Amino acid sequence: MQSDKKKEVIRVVKYALFAASAGIIQFGTYTLFIEFTPMPTWLCNLISLVLSVLWNFTFNRRFTFKSANNVPVAMLKVAAYYAVFSPVSAVLSDYLVDQVGWNPYVFQVANMLVNFVTEFLYQRLFVFGKSLNTNDLAKKEAAENAEGEDSPDDAAADAESVEIAPTEDIPAGQEKEDEYESTVDQR
Repeated sequence: MQSDKKKEVIRVVKYALFAASAGIIQFGTYTLFIEFTPMPTWLCNLISLVLSVLWNFTFNRRFTFKSANNVPVAMLKVAAYYAVFSPVSAVLSDYLVDQVGWNPYVFQVANMLVNFVTEFLYQRLFVFGKSLNTNDLAKKEAAENAEGEDSPDDAAADAESVEIAPTEDIPAGQEKEDEYESTVDQR
């Protein structure tokens, strides 16, 4: 059980690191669009979000969730998430930034944090939940762990803990006679 908790903590850390790299892509492209294009805020947000999602999906599928599931199906599931999240995000950015007067960067950071938590849960439980640790990378790690369980050091320790009686040279055929005699004696 402890091992499962450790694996989940590692999974969350990996997800956070890949999400951070996707966040850099999202924030960087958003900044470029806001500062250097006449595009409305909602479109800047949408384009930067799509770029980060593609990055995040690709790396998390391979390394975080280690899933061998059908890529188009998994991507459709992620698209379904963003079919809800993106319009809500676009409407909120239009309202909070363009009408209420929020700083676009404050909105973007808050939006990214909400996206981080909700998307992790969605991908972990729905998109990749039944196909966790099924890709070639996961199988390779499982094989290495299985080999590691019976490492030469373990075998040496096991051999040291077992007393082995000294063997005598027994002439060929003698063993069979001894077995026969013990069987006859038991009757």
